[in-house]
Amino acid sequence: MEKMSMSHEDYLEAMVMLGASPEKPIRSVDVATKMGVSKASVNKAMSVLKEKGYAEQPYYGDITLTKPGYDYGLSVLDRHNLLFQFLHKALGIPEERADHEACLMEHAISDESFEKWSTYIKGLNL
Repeated sequence: MEKMSMSHEDYLEAMVMLGASPEKPIRSVDVATKMGVSKASVNKAMSVLKEKGYAEQPYYGDITLTKPGYDYGLSVLDRHNLLFQFLHKALGIPEERADHEACLMEHAISDESFEKWSTYIKGLNL
């Protein structure tokens, strides 16, 4: 899977959080609200995600994630959630800061490192 920019990963993650899937479309205005950006910014991001095969959107219609787009977004969300739980619950970092730092870390860590770290953390039963 080709690595996307942090911004585009955030869009995929937000769309999964909003319930988007290959079977369930969502509205671009909901993505804009969730991300705190304009609809124009969403449309610009969608053009890249469509080009990469991660999303489909007819001209100004609802957004549908493709299977690869859904899987990618779900992967980013899973990373975020595990990193957040570790930072907040295991290390006691305040919730808001743990959420922000998990967002930064989810994009920086390699797949291989995350998988090894994830296996280790899950073995601790935190």
